[in-house]
Amino acid sequence: MNNPLFGRTRLAAFAVVCAALAACGGSNNEDEEAQRANEPMPVPTAQMKAVLDELAALGAKPIDTLTVAQARSQPTPADAVKSLMTKQGKSTAPEAVGSVEDRLIPGPGGLIPVRIYKPEGVGPFPLALYIHGGGFVIATIDTYDSSARALTNAAGAIIVSTHYRLAPEFKFPASHDDTYAAYKWTLTNAASLGGLVKQVAVVGESAGGNMAAAIALRARDDRIQTPVHQVLIYPVTNYAFDSPSQQQNRNASPLSTPALAWFYERYLSTPADGNNPQFSVLRAASLTNLPPATVITDDIDPLRSEGLAYAARLANSGVPVDYANYVGVTHEFFGMGAVLVEAKAAVARAASGLKASFARAGS
Repeated sequence: MNNPLFGRTRLAAFAVVCAALAACGGSNNEDEEAQRANEPMPVPTAQMKAVLDELAALGAKPIDTLTVAQARSQPTPADAVKSLMTKQGKSTAPEAVGSVEDRLIPGPGGLIPVRIYKPEGVGPFPLALYIHGGGFVIATIDTYDSSARALTNAAGAIIVSTHYRLAPEFKFPASHDDTYAAYKWTLTNAASLGGLVKQVAVVGESAGGNMAAAIALRARDDRIQTPVHQVLIYPVTNYAFDSPSQQQNRNASPLSTPALAWFYERYLSTPADGNNPQFSVLRAASLTNLPPATVITDDIDPLRSEGLAYAARLANSGVPVDYANYVGVTHEFFGMGAVLVEAKAAVARAASGLKASFARAGS
């Protein structure tokens, strides 16, 4: 593809860039993104602000000011959503799915916890490995339970939500190796889970988005079955601290630019690890022959620019890409469908991409 162009279009509370499975990228948009470095940080929507205010009221502090133990124990955005729902008189019961099962699967460093969500109905179903965020340092399957449940229902798929070894106890590439092992386990066990072996995708949020992208690259290079689709939600794609969104959203909450440095310092043994294309997937020698991608970013996020850059490079490498940037929301918004209209829209978009690729793989 020869440098296709696209612009930023605002639709209600969110912006959508790139039509479904269309090319994205181009100098016009890159120039526009670069100019945003000097713009004020975007203003959150009323719904997003309510979540951020609740998170502050619960006592959450900037990650980069905390020890690892403190960061792992402090209130999360998921806690803020539940607290806000309680104040709004809403039930905090998790979204119902067909069934949920916790298991331990073998990994390169020991047993890996996974949680298997199945939709209602009679299978076999397509499957997706879901990888949670947390900067390779914090969070668990429980923290991101709402995202996995929403995707199970929206995509009509079995979601295998995997944990992985965390830093600083386990350095790069421990998390990447664990999630790749979980992907291979999902392929091997798809049929016994009630799934369709040829319809397996990957989904990840933040650090999980980084690992989902790395799985697609590694599977291609190892010549094993590649995911039929990759959903990358505000993914880490490049070890750098000077992108336009990192400058514009330096002091954003719940993820700031100093927090990125805090996370990377704990996962990477040396800055040289950051240059590894399994971590900085944007620097991979080639992005050709990768599965179609849905790339989702949000405006109030230091990771916005690198998510856009990865979507553009995928498209310029001939990979079908559906890219959407959601305005007025922050990092971690995807799992907040109970209180954010943008989250519901993003989940629906992710599910649409998954279902289209599942259908092609099954035809």
